[in-house]
Amino acid sequence: MNDAQLLRYSRHILLPQIDVAGQERLLAARVLVVGAGGLGSPAALYLASAGVGTLVLADSDTVDATNLQRQILHRESSLGEAKVESGRLRLHEINPECRVIPLNERLDEQRLLAEAALADVVLDCTDNFATRHAINRACVARRKPLVSGAAIRFDGQIAVFDARQPQAPCYHCLFPEAQDVEEVRCAVMGVFAPLTGIIGSMQAAEALKLIIGCGTSLAGRLLLLDGLAMEWRSIAVPRDPQCGVCGCG
Repeated sequence: MNDAQLLRYSRHILLPQIDVAGQERLLAARVLVVGAGGLGSPAALYLASAGVGTLVLADSDTVDATNLQRQILHRESSLGEAKVESGRLRLHEINPECRVIPLNERLDEQRLLAEAALADVVLDCTDNFATRHAINRACVARRKPLVSGAAIRFDGQIAVFDARQPQAPCYHCLFPEAQDVEEVRCAVMGVFAPLTGIIGSMQAAEALKLIIGCGTSLAGRLLLLDGLAMEWRSIAVPRDPQCGVCGCG
C-alpha cells in the first residue's frame, strides 16, 4: 500500500483482526454484487469505501422514482439511468480507487458461472427466488461463498452459504426450489426503508470478514430480523445430504 492508502484505511489497519495484511486482501479482492437496489446499494457503498479492489455490479433495471425511498446508491438526477451506471458514478465518488465493472444485464446461468468463478465472494441482493437459486447453483459449482439477504415489509433475513466448507448448507437446502414458496416483492408488499440498509450493510460486513479471514461467518445460520420489534432470531441451518444442488440427492 502507498501512503495515501495507509491513511485512507488507517481505521481498518488499527484493528488487529485486519491490520495491513487484511487490508491488502481487500484491495486485491473481487466481489460480485447481483442487484443494485435496496440491498445492493448499502452493500456496494460499504464494500467500495472499505477498499475492495474490484466490484462487479450486475442489474438490468433503470432508476425509478419509487426506488429513491430506500436505494441510497441513486439520486433524483439518476432517474431513467441504468442502475449499474448510476451506481458506478456514486461508488467512484466514494472511492475512485475501487474499480467498478457495471453489467447492465440479467445474468443467465452461463454468465453467473463465469462471474462467480472470477469473484472471491458473491452477494445476492435480488428480490426473486428464480434468480436466487441460479446464483446459488453458480456459487456451489464454483465453490464460492454466497452472502444472501432479503427484506420485505418490516422483516429481514441474512445468511452465508459457503460451498468451501464440506458441511455447510446451500440456499437450496434452506429453500428447496421444488417447494411452492410464495413470491412476495416490495413493489406489491412495501418495505421499510432502513430495513434494506440494515440487511445490506450486514451483507457487506459478512463479505469483508470472508475476504479478510477474520471472525466467524454466518455459514450454517439464518438471522431473522423483526424490524417492528427490533428483535433478532438466529436459526441453525443444517446441510441437506439429499439436496439436489450441494448434496447427493
